[in-house]
Amino acid sequence: MLKLPALLLAIGYGVVLWVFSAWRLKKQMDATSTPLADPRLEPVFDRMAKVLEVERIRVHVHEVDPVNGLAAPDGRIFLTRGFLRKFEAGEVSAEEMASVVAHELGHVALGHARRRLIDFSGQNAIRVALAGVLGRIIPGVGAIIANAVASLVAARLSRQDEYEADAYASALLVKAGIGTAPQKSLFEKLGRLTGLGGAGAPAWLMSHPKTEDRIAAIETLEARWGVEDKR
Repeated sequence: MLKLPALLLAIGYGVVLWVFSAWRLKKQMDATSTPLADPRLEPVFDRMAKVLEVERIRVHVHEVDPVNGLAAPDGRIFLTRGFLRKFEAGEVSAEEMASVVAHELGHVALGHARRRLIDFSGQNAIRVALAGVLGRIIPGVGAIIANAVASLVAARLSRQDEYEADAYASALLVKAGIGTAPQKSLFEKLGRLTGLGGAGAPAWLMSHPKTEDRIAAIETLEARWGVEDKR
């Protein structure tokens, strides 16, 4: 049986690794990002800022090509240059871009970065404990199984975070008078925008929920709130 000091060491290692990763990400983002100032996006961002009772929502541009949005561990919100190019080409509306920012604000407001620190440490402890036990039962394969189990746990927790951030974004968009339609229409476009298409790994292996599941979750909220889809 794995002893407590080994588990504590695994948890400590997970904390150190996560903190180092967050520090490295911040350094990278500082070097490759600029403040976003687009007069076509500011009005829709300002509507959300009014709901949140803040002067403005600060968004930064991450100068990379992939289409993505990001909430950094320090609370900053980023949109990639690739995403903004899609907006400039007319493939994404200002309201759809606002839905991305609302989703990332959800990650920040709900403390997902801090929770991922705890989750990551726990997953590392699970990996070490299982590898120790299974390694004695099925040598050579135990570590592989332990890594697979830890990865499944991480994917499930990540999907939970995404659903929660989606719900936060839906509430914010409704209160701002933007509604959930842009949020859902963007989900329908994401496969094409990112080049990933509709195919992929099974839901239980994915870090993000399937598009149809995310839309269904939002529509459940709409029904609960009595919100009409105005598309």
